[in-house]
Amino acid sequence: MQDSFRDNLTMLTDFYEITMANGYFSNGFEDKIVYFDMFFRRIPDGGGFAIMAGVQQLVEYLDNLSFTKEDIEYLRGKKIFSEKFLEYLENFKFSCDVWAVPEGTPIFPGEPIVTVRGPVIQAQFIETMVLLSINHQSMIATKANRIVRAAQGRAVMEFGSRRAQGFDGAIYGARAAYIGGCCGTACTISDVKFGIPALGTMAHSWVQLFDTELDAFRAYAREYPNQCTLLVDTYNVLKSGVPNAIKVFQEELLPQGFRPAGIRIDSGDITYLSRKARKMLDEAGFEDCKICASNSLDEYIIRDMLIQGAQVDSFGVGERLITSSSEPVFGGVYKLAGVEEADGSITPKIKISENVSKITTPCFKNVWRLFDRESGKAIADVITLHDETIDDSKPYIIFDPEHVWKRKSVSNFRAVELRTQIFKNGKNISRPRELQEIQAYCRSQVDTLWDEVTRFENPHQYYVDLSQPLWDIKNRLICEHTV
Repeated sequence: MQDSFRDNLTMLTDFYEITMANGYFSNGFEDKIVYFDMFFRRIPDGGGFAIMAGVQQLVEYLDNLSFTKEDIEYLRGKKIFSEKFLEYLENFKFSCDVWAVPEGTPIFPGEPIVTVRGPVIQAQFIETMVLLSINHQSMIATKANRIVRAAQGRAVMEFGSRRAQGFDGAIYGARAAYIGGCCGTACTISDVKFGIPALGTMAHSWVQLFDTELDAFRAYAREYPNQCTLLVDTYNVLKSGVPNAIKVFQEELLPQGFRPAGIRIDSGDITYLSRKARKMLDEAGFEDCKICASNSLDEYIIRDMLIQGAQVDSFGVGERLITSSSEPVFGGVYKLAGVEEADGSITPKIKISENVSKITTPCFKNVWRLFDRESGKAIADVITLHDETIDDSKPYIIFDPEHVWKRKSVSNFRAVELRTQIFKNGKNISRPRELQEIQAYCRSQVDTLWDEVTRFENPHQYYVDLSQPLWDIKNRLICEHTV
C-alpha cells in the first residue's frame, strides 16, 4: 500500500476538490475553461525576495495524473458521487495548459508564478499539488539562499534530514536547498535521486566507541586518509580535540603523503573555538586544514560569527534550514482569475476583501522583468494581460498599483518574459534541467538584484507593478463589487 501511494499521488488532494468536481460535473461545467493562478502574498523572514522551486515535481505529478480502480472504488464507497462522475474519472485525461516561472528565479508577492488553463474540474483538482510542490521547495530554497549569502562565499552543507518533517521533506528539502546554493547534503538518497553531493564524516558516537579520542582519530585517518575530517568537540575542543587531531595528522597522514581535509566543531562558542583552533593548526603547519562549523546555525548566527572573526571555512546547517524553522510556511495560494467563454473571450474574475493584500488580480496574465541594459540589474516586474507586449525599444511607464501617483518612466531596459509554458493541451513540453544548471541560474539571477533588495533587515521593496490595461480592469471590477 505504501509503495502504491508513492507511485500514484492522484489522490493527494483536498477532499473539497473532489466534491466540487462532482458538483461541476452535475451542473454541466466539466468542459468549462477557466484560468487559475498560484501566487504568494508575503516573503518569508521579512526578506526582499523568494526563490522559485518545486516545478519539476509538479511536472512529474501532472505527467502521471490518472485514477486507478482503487481510487474509483474508494470514491464509490463514499456514496455521495454519481456513477456518471465516477465514469468520467475512469476516463480522465489531463488536458490543461500550464505556465510556470523557472526554478531558481527570484520571485515576488502577487506575481502569478504558476497559471493553469483548462477544464474547471481538472484545473481545480490539481490545486493541492500545485501548492504543495511549489510552497515547500520555494520555502526551503529561499531559506537556503539566505544562509548561503550569509556565509559570504563559504560552503554551506545541508545537514537536516533527521529533523525534516517526513521523508519527502528530507529528500525534496535537500533538492531545494541545493537550488538555493548549498554545496551538498547529508541525505544520501538525494544524491542517488538528484546527484546532489552526499557529504559527511563521523558522529560523536564514533569517538565515544573507542577507548580514547586519539584511538578514534587514528582509526578514522587510517580508513579515510585522503578525506580525513575529524570531529573535535566530543570532550574538549582545545585541550584534547584539536591537539589529538594534529597528532594524528602528523603521525598518520603526512607519512603516507596525505594532507588533512579538516576538523569540525559542533558545540560551544564556535567563534572563539575556531579562532583558537585556527592558530593551533597554523602553528602545526596545517594552514590548509579547513574548519567546519555546525550546531543549530542559521543566517543570523553565521553572519554574526563572521562579523566577530570566526575562522570557519564551511558550515553544516540542519534543522533551521530543512524546516525553515523561523518561517515554516510559504503561504502560496491558488485563485480563479478568469473564465473563457464560448467565443474565446475571457471574463475576468476577482476576489474582493477588506484585507487589501487578499484582493486578487483578475484576467489571464503574463509577467515581465525589466533589466537595466547598463548595469544588468532588475528594475521592476510588470504583470500584464496575456496578449500585451512590453516594447523595450522605447520608454515605459511603471506605477505603483496601490498608489498610482507614484510613477516612473524607465528607458534603456530589456524586457524578459518570466514564465515558460510547461504543458500544452495536457502534454508535457518542458525541458528538464540538471540541478547544477538550476543552481547556477539561481545564483546568476540573484546577482541581478540590487543589494538593497537582498539585505536581511528592512530590504527595499522590489517593484511589482500592473500594466495600465490590467490595472483598469482590476479597478473596474473592484468598483463594480464595492459601490
